[in-house]
Amino acid sequence: MTDLGAVAWPPAPIRTERLVLREPEARDRAVFIELLASAEVHTHLGGPRPRDGLERELPEVPERWPGSFVVELDGTMIGQILLRRASERHRPAAVGKADLGYLFLPRAWGFGYAAEACAAALDWFDGVLPGEPVVLATQVANVGSMRLAARLGFTEVERFRAWDAEQWLGLRVPVAASG
Repeated sequence: MTDLGAVAWPPAPIRTERLVLREPEARDRAVFIELLASAEVHTHLGGPRPRDGLERELPEVPERWPGSFVVELDGTMIGQILLRRASERHRPAAVGKADLGYLFLPRAWGFGYAAEACAAALDWFDGVLPGEPVVLATQVANVGSMRLAARLGFTEVERFRAWDAEQWLGLRVPVAASG
């Protein structure tokens, strides 16, 4: 298992048909605050963080570390993709594996941007850490996230309770490269 911190970072921006995945920049700070303080975004994530605390605590360039991508549409941040190692606070089946997370502004929901951005991030991950499995956790009640997990090739490993709700943990094992 390679540490994500050992991967050359930041990569060149990743371009999809409609989106750009890139390293966070200072101009993204307001959108990070909007994402983290949004009750709608955090419906299935344990609730939003207080906006005033975020205003004080977030650095000039938030979330700037290997595996954190801003998702940009037409030059504006609409979301974030996170790939990080699952820690001991995660489910035992996830510990040590790469964990895929994502947040998108509500105005960007329903257009397939999450699927497009997550697929691009997973393709990048498969290229830099071939053969590494990835996990994804979501609330069972989050129907859109459950659909996205299936579309991205995650299969159920277990269900558990957290944040007073049933959670789902999926695993994606990359297809071995043909040689």
